[in-house]
Amino acid sequence: MMGALTDKRTYALLAALQAGDAVACAIPLAPIAKTLDDVGLDPRLRPVLPIVKGASAVGLASVYRFPALARVTTFMLTVYFALAVAFHVKVKDWSPSLVAAASLLALFGAMTAKGPAVNRR
Repeated sequence: MMGALTDKRTYALLAALQAGDAVACAIPLAPIAKTLDDVGLDPRLRPVLPIVKGASAVGLASVYRFPALARVTTFMLTVYFALAVAFHVKVKDWSPSLVAAASLLALFGAMTAKGPAVNRR
């Protein structure tokens, strides 16, 4: 499992997922709007989400040239998902969205701890 956490292809896959999520938040798709309503996220803050998610996609994709930036990005995503989990718990939203946020919190936390594979020259 640790090999997958450090594999640059994992970072690329997660970058693509974050990019897709940025687009879904920009629309926003109905399930995303409902989740944001459920956790009480201020509508004035919602336009920031696609920017944050788009930036995280770029940061994760940077793993090929700038592995340290990709690691900082996984740390920032750990913080983001810790906040997401806190918002869900605060409003007692025990939905699948909480499970997803907690899973991504664990994933990005583990990726931050391990860091991307770096080719030494």
